[in-house]
Amino acid sequence: MPKHPIPPDPDAATTVAVLSLVSPPLLTAADARAVDRRWANLHPDISLMERAGATAADLAGALANESGGPALVLAGPGNNGGDALVAARRLMAQGFRVTAVSRADPARLPPDAARAWAAWHESGGTILADIPHAQSFSIVIDGLFGVGLQRDVTGAEARWMTEVNAMGCPKLALDVPSGLDSDSGCLRGSALRADHTLTFLGLKPGLLTADGPDCAGTLHLDTLGVDSADLPATPGIALTRLEPRHRLPPRARNSHKGLFGHVGIIGAAPGMVGAGLIAGRAALQQGAGSVTVGALDERIVVDPFEPQLMFATPESLVETHPSVLAIGPGLGQSPRAHALLKAALAAPCPLVLDADALNLLANDPQLAERVSGRSDLALLTPHPGEAARLLGATVAEIQANRVGAAQHLSARFGAHVALKGAGTVIVHPGGRYAINTSGGPWLAQAGSGDRLTGMVAALIGQGMDAANALEAAVWLHGAAAAP
Repeated sequence: MPKHPIPPDPDAATTVAVLSLVSPPLLTAADARAVDRRWANLHPDISLMERAGATAADLAGALANESGGPALVLAGPGNNGGDALVAARRLMAQGFRVTAVSRADPARLPPDAARAWAAWHESGGTILADIPHAQSFSIVIDGLFGVGLQRDVTGAEARWMTEVNAMGCPKLALDVPSGLDSDSGCLRGSALRADHTLTFLGLKPGLLTADGPDCAGTLHLDTLGVDSADLPATPGIALTRLEPRHRLPPRARNSHKGLFGHVGIIGAAPGMVGAGLIAGRAALQQGAGSVTVGALDERIVVDPFEPQLMFATPESLVETHPSVLAIGPGLGQSPRAHALLKAALAAPCPLVLDADALNLLANDPQLAERVSGRSDLALLTPHPGEAARLLGATVAEIQANRVGAAQHLSARFGAHVALKGAGTVIVHPGGRYAINTSGGPWLAQAGSGDRLTGMVAALIGQGMDAANALEAAVWLHGAAAAP
C-alpha cells in the first residue's frame, strides 16, 4: 500500500510561528516601502511605527528571561530604529529597565523615527553610544537595520552584532535581523543571529532562503492591521503549509492502479543504481499506480526491498509513453544517456528533469532549446551547482539571488523550476514563485533530490496540476524528513 497517496493534513507544523495566513505574500524591500508610503498618505493620523513598536514590546516582554536584567534595545538610523525606540518606551511603561543604544544622528532621522526618538526622551529614556560592558540583559531587541540594507555592516554596529551574538539572553530582531539582505537572504558583512524575528506587513523573501533561516530563528508576522487588499500584488508567497489545491481527491473504493498513473524513471547507470531505485520507491510511496525504472545498468531486474517496482530497458520505457517521465537520477553523462535524454524530450508526456539530465542540458545548447519547445510541460529540480551550470554562472552568483536565478531558469526553459537548498525556491512560467518553509539541513544527504524527483512525478501522474504538484512535493519532502 502507498504510504502517502494523499498529502497529509495541511495544519501540520511548519518552521513559521504565529501565522494566521495561509501562503502569506512575500514583500520585497521596495514593496514594504510602497506600503508605508501609501498608508501614510491614506491614514496620516495612524502610525504603523507605533503599532509595530507596541507588538514588539509585547513579544519582547513575553520572551525575556527572568534574570532581572534590563532590556537592551539597539536602534539604527532609520525607521527600524524608530520601531525599536517605540518598543523601548512601551517596555519601560511595563516596568522594564531599558538600555537603549544608538549612534544615529537625531537631526537626520526620517520623520516617524524622529518622533519616536523624541517620545523616548520625553518619557525619561536616555540613549547610550555603546553597549555597556560587564552587563547582563534579559532580552535584546535588534532595530539597527531593517529592509533595504544596501551596504555591508562595519564599524561599531558590526562589533555590537558580534557582542550580542555571544550573549545568552533571547534576541528579537525587528522586521529582519540586522545585516541580512531582506530580498536575497544573503549576509551584508556581519549579521545578527536572532532567536526570534518579528516581521511586519508580510514575510520577506530573505527570511526564508539562503542565510535567512539561520539568522531569523522563529518567525512571527504582524500585518499591523493593514488589510491584504492594501498590499501590492506580489508574485511570491511563502509556502507555510499545504492548501486544498495541493491535495489529491479521496480515492473511490472502486479504483484500480490504472487510474493513478504510470511513472517512468530513467537513470540507474552502473555505480549509480541507488539513485534510480530511490526515485522509483518514492514514486510508489507517494501513490503512483505503477512505476517502471528504466535502468541503464541492465543487470538490475528487481528491487528486493520494493518488489512492486517494474524494470525495463530505458529505450523501451520511453516508447511506452508513461503518464509522466522522470529522467536524471543516476543517469550519468554517457553517449547513451545523451541519446535517452534526447528521446525523452520528444516524449508526449510531462517530463521531470533532474541531476545528470540537467548537466547534459548544460553541455548541449541544442538539447536545452528542445525543453522550451516541448508541447508538454517540463519541470526542472536543480541544486545550486546544476543551476549554475545551466545558466553559465557560479554557485556564489546563484546563491546571491536565489529567487532571481530560479526565475531566470524558468523563463529560459519555459518550465516549472524548484531551486533546491535552504528555502527551496519554486518558480512557475510567468514568474509566480513560492519559497518553501519545511525541511532543513537533514535533507543535505545523497539521494534526497532523487526522492523529490519521484514524489513530483507521482503527484503529476495522479493528475495533479504541475505547479501544485511541484509545490506539494517540495513541502512534503521537507516535512517528512524532519528529525
